[in-house]
Amino acid sequence: MSSVQSQQEQLSQSDPSPSPNSCSSFELIDMDAGSLYEPVSPHWFYCKIIDSKETWIPFNSEDSQQLEEAYSSGKGCNGRVVPTDGGRYDVHLGERMRYAVYWDELASEVRRCTWFYKGDKDNKYVPYSESFSQVLEETYMLAVTLDEWKKKLESPNREIIILHNPKLMVHYQPVAGSDDWGSTPTEQGRPRTVKRGVENISVDIHCVNDFRSVSLNLLQTHFKKAQENQQIGRVEFLPVNWHSPLHSTGVDVDLQRITLPSINRLRHFTNDTILDVFFYNSPTYCQTIVDTVASEMNRIYTLFLQRNPDFKGGVSIAGHSLGSLILFDILTNQKDSLGDIDSEKDSLNIVMDQGDTPTLEEDLKKLQLSEFFDIFEKEKVDKEALALCTDRDLQEIGIPLGPRKKILNYFSTRKNSMGIKRPAPQPASGANIPKESEFCSSSNTRNGDYLDVGIGQVSVKYPRLIYKPEIFFAFGSPIGMFLTVRGLKRIDPNYRFPTCKGFFNIYHPFDPVAYRIEPMVVPGVEFEPMLIPHHKGRKRMHLELREGLTRMSMDLKNNLLGSLRMAWKSFTRAPYPALQASETPEETEAEPESTSEKPSDVNTEETSVAVKEEVLPINVGMLNGGQRIDYVLQEKPIESFNEYLFALQSHLCYWESEDTVLLVLKEIYQTQGIFLDQPLQ
Repeated sequence: MSSVQSQQEQLSQSDPSPSPNSCSSFELIDMDAGSLYEPVSPHWFYCKIIDSKETWIPFNSEDSQQLEEAYSSGKGCNGRVVPTDGGRYDVHLGERMRYAVYWDELASEVRRCTWFYKGDKDNKYVPYSESFSQVLEETYMLAVTLDEWKKKLESPNREIIILHNPKLMVHYQPVAGSDDWGSTPTEQGRPRTVKRGVENISVDIHCVNDFRSVSLNLLQTHFKKAQENQQIGRVEFLPVNWHSPLHSTGVDVDLQRITLPSINRLRHFTNDTILDVFFYNSPTYCQTIVDTVASEMNRIYTLFLQRNPDFKGGVSIAGHSLGSLILFDILTNQKDSLGDIDSEKDSLNIVMDQGDTPTLEEDLKKLQLSEFFDIFEKEKVDKEALALCTDRDLQEIGIPLGPRKKILNYFSTRKNSMGIKRPAPQPASGANIPKESEFCSSSNTRNGDYLDVGIGQVSVKYPRLIYKPEIFFAFGSPIGMFLTVRGLKRIDPNYRFPTCKGFFNIYHPFDPVAYRIEPMVVPGVEFEPMLIPHHKGRKRMHLELREGLTRMSMDLKNNLLGSLRMAWKSFTRAPYPALQASETPEETEAEPESTSEKPSDVNTEETSVAVKEEVLPINVGMLNGGQRIDYVLQEKPIESFNEYLFALQSHLCYWESEDTVLLVLKEIYQTQGIFLDQPLQ
């Protein structure tokens, strides 16, 4: 699940910009004056605040049709909820509001739209309210039926709409400061275009900056056969929000007071990114972060299964920047020996103990403190939460001193006896780091239910995910740097995540936050990362041109050196007698042999270059099931001019990169035996 922010395009239209002095300034409605009246076809829109302005965005055709069917069903709108956007949003018809399902987002207004207006400087249509649209439609129906035009209406905010004829309908705004004796409405400023229906308005918007929309487009172009054969469904992307709860502590306000005013955008990026790194290296905040991430992942997964009970696909996870490091640490500390996770899908309670575990109520009864169970139940404190509570926490919910001490002592003793404990902090000398600072499965030691993987992380109790991810994708990830700083020199080739089979480290070559992983698995060998193919095939043209020029310069260099070497040998060779006795057959054969060896001498460097270019199989361990781990994107032509200029931008490029999305889709579908229609070169 990846942290994804949805963005929307503004409406596009095909009509020209109106000019004030010609009839072409108004949209022409394609209908004859004497034609019969036909009801307008409605389309449903929702309102988003973009750049502090209201923008009305159409639902796609399928969602709009579902909303219209629910509206026209005759069952009443109150209490009717219609899932839209693939189930990521619910529309409450009675309220005319749209709510996000899986994450926190401000609710947005929904409108059944039939009439629109657009000004000279507007590049999008704005729908009238439903009530006024109905008035406009009734007036239009009478005008068409009776063939009586030049109808004048006044909007709720006292603006004038005039229906001159089916081909000319305009909207006048009152001029500020005009009095009762002022000009007539038709002379007040430049008119707006009035439009009936959604014809010529794009209602299927493709958001190029949206990871989900990019994937849907790539399905049409690269997995068309599998879609036509109904072998695959779409991949759903659900964001995991952990950043907002962490930054609600007030630290951001304190940090803003000490931030210098210069280079504001860069400092904002630094505060937003580096502050999270400091948080994650703090024992206090680190526990909060991993608890928030894991619980949110479990909550979203459980909610998704509730809303999609027939789902039988797999789940992969993706993390960007620090998010990838958090996922790496959580996956490293998962346990696969506590039974089948599939049996726990319907529960959000993360089981930490083996065997028959007594409930919190049974434990309190054993301590003769049953009267306090209602307090814990009211505060929604289970055994997992109680294990994290301090004496002050229990005091704040009304537990007296004596019972507090009994409860804390009991659960502390029981936690240690079950082996679920936090590791002691690493000393500065690194005495607890495994031999040769290796991060490996063979050197891991299990203390009860706690898996000490020796990654040098602060003392944290890692929650358990209630599902096993198929693949972990890391975008622009500092995992390699953090592992190195924690004192780890190499990753054992035999190590793999306990519950996740695949791991891909994807990065842009100019990303200042990204680091490689493979050199930590094979430290003694230098080799390049895997180049991610362009989604349209082959390499980008400027990269092919650069490689061609490099190869050409090497060939010229080798040929020039070879020619110079041949010339030098011819100058230094001993001169032959002018009149030489006839040579023996052996001598005659010997000369061609010696000359035949010279070209091989000349081409020594060239052949060595050719050998270097051969792709040799490289064993990068089992972290990705024996496959390569590091994958690098191809920079765009404009980015190659100045890599420093595009450094910050490259760290955020993954969510809009077709090449990244295609690699993710390819690897996910390969787990189901589905491959690209045509392999990319």
